[in-house]
Amino acid sequence: MRIGELAAAVGVTTRTVRHYHHQGLLPEPDRRPNGYREYTLRHAVVLARIRRLTELGLGLAEVRDVLAEDAGKDLVEVLTELDADLARQEEAIRERRARLRALLETEGGLTAEGPVSPQLAALFKDMAHASDSPMAAKDREVLALIETTASPEDRERLMGVMGGALTTPDGVERALAAYALLDDLADAEPDDPRVEEAARALADCMPRELLPEGWGSIDQDDSFLRAFYADFAPAQAEAIRRTLRILMEGDGP
Repeated sequence: MRIGELAAAVGVTTRTVRHYHHQGLLPEPDRRPNGYREYTLRHAVVLARIRRLTELGLGLAEVRDVLAEDAGKDLVEVLTELDADLARQEEAIRERRARLRALLETEGGLTAEGPVSPQLAALFKDMAHASDSPMAAKDREVLALIETTASPEDRERLMGVMGGALTTPDGVERALAAYALLDDLADAEPDDPRVEEAARALADCMPRELLPEGWGSIDQDDSFLRAFYADFAPAQAEAIRRTLRILMEGDGP
């Protein structure tokens, strides 16, 4: 058989046959006097086996190991490992699909900061009245960042604290008022008298428990804090700095 005939008989392409030659999976046939390769039935048998193994999901390195062994036990071992790996992939896919369904079924749909957890999406829904506030938008971005990077325990604590703060009788109203005060500082100087008012208003609606456990000085030379403050206008950054200091000193809620 010529290479095209072999490929057609087994149901692969001639390029695939050459690739298997290059990978050392399929032995090179002898050449006839005219220079053409002459494939035998044995080549077709091996090529068909390679095709079956790859269709099961084996990589070429695993196929090479199987072909190098004559004992069926080694093939059983390889296929058992492959089956276990596929089972793990199936479980991971089921978990991902469950998360996707939960996101798609979230009341109010996905947010601009999404995808986020259903719990955080519910908090964002409670703050829907602040959708036009630039400071509220930044707050949602930071919360989404924290949720992504926090441990499961810290994430659960964060959602509980935030949910508790917003479910108080005037929790949402106080948060909206604080956002408005911070928005007004966009073009102000750090020594503007309104900075202290905004800091007090923000501290009044921000539970102390939101600060990470073991938090040290809020003025510490921390690269994350520097990047965090740099994302705000100077007066807004100063108000947030004062807010965190108020909470650290125990003057907040």
